[in-house]
Amino acid sequence: MTTEDTVPATTQAALPLSGLRVLEFTHMVMGPTCGLILADLGAEVIKIEPIDGDRTRHLLGAGAGFFPMFNRNKKSMALDLRKPEAAAIARQLGEGADVLIENFRPGVMQKYGLDYASLRAKNEKIIYVSHKGFLPGPYENRTALDEVVQMMGGLAYMTGRPGDPLRAGSSVNDIMGGMFGAIGVMAALISRGITGKGQEVQSALFENNVFLVGQHMLQYMLTGQAAAPMPERISAWALYDVFTVKDGEQIFLAAVSDSQWNTFCDAFGFDDLKRREDLATNNLRVQMRPTLLADLRERLAGYSAQALAETFEAQGLPFAPIARPEDLFDDPHLNATGGLADIRVPDGAMAGQDTRVPLLPLVLAGKRLGVRNSPPQLGEHSDSLLQDLGYGAADIQALRTAGAIQ
Repeated sequence: MTTEDTVPATTQAALPLSGLRVLEFTHMVMGPTCGLILADLGAEVIKIEPIDGDRTRHLLGAGAGFFPMFNRNKKSMALDLRKPEAAAIARQLGEGADVLIENFRPGVMQKYGLDYASLRAKNEKIIYVSHKGFLPGPYENRTALDEVVQMMGGLAYMTGRPGDPLRAGSSVNDIMGGMFGAIGVMAALISRGITGKGQEVQSALFENNVFLVGQHMLQYMLTGQAAAPMPERISAWALYDVFTVKDGEQIFLAAVSDSQWNTFCDAFGFDDLKRREDLATNNLRVQMRPTLLADLRERLAGYSAQALAETFEAQGLPFAPIARPEDLFDDPHLNATGGLADIRVPDGAMAGQDTRVPLLPLVLAGKRLGVRNSPPQLGEHSDSLLQDLGYGAADIQALRTAGAIQ
């Protein structure tokens, strides 16, 4: 399977953004996530990479999955924008693009004549999406990372134990920041359909993080009580926790309404708990939560996690096994519903081998948005895109010899 091989997916003609051309000047996670969403929805997304490639192609450790996860369904063109002829190619592409996505530090795109003002002068329909650390204001020139804004935006405080701030276990702000960028594109496309003109869209890590913790900010304003970190929070429900059961297995169990509490008691024969007046309502049970949980842990300790899961599922009660990310490759629901799709890995030790990736969590017209093309090899589409712009074989070879393209 080459990177251009098609795997089962919704057809190109059926996809809502088919015919939309997007230029992507991005790296890491936030910008590529925006491009991924648009590409999965059918847009032609042209990823403009440096001559030596997006750095995430070769990251180790926690970054090893970035490029194959966030760059499927895209084309790759490698340009050295420091070369005037390469920057001219990028501007030529921008003049015919519907959308441009970028997530470089302030001033970089302007240096190459690829900023919004410059492109708008030649292409008033362009929708220009900037992904930054901060929206315009006192912080806008700071260097930001997902972990930086989690620390300064209260999310690390809420995730860790008291005195031990801890970042969330995924690139939550980068991914959601890219999602908000894509949402901005959708809104701008609707506006362009009405006015005929594009506009600038901005999305930022810090403001995204503030949105994520907004519920805790409002909790403080409405109750006067500061939100405690999640491990120490006062839960809104009494039965809503991880239980260690038979053979040391763990499982999350919950009952978040009075009817679910009664169902839980009936399922396990806990008639004594069901009859207790001090446990009759959710708020009463929350007040009794420390002693109630201790009692329930003792009562449930002899059950296996599988037995508890089967009972909770049969009764329609919330439960969850404690899974690791790698366990999801074997998840029966994901495999039965097509939630994972095959790609060919373009770089690194697994280059040329197949793996599976999660798809967007969307169903349109009864179908998942699948993989049309695997993540591209570096510069895989440079020649064909240049030919579309009118460059001949000799011109392309001259650009390559000059180091302007890869």
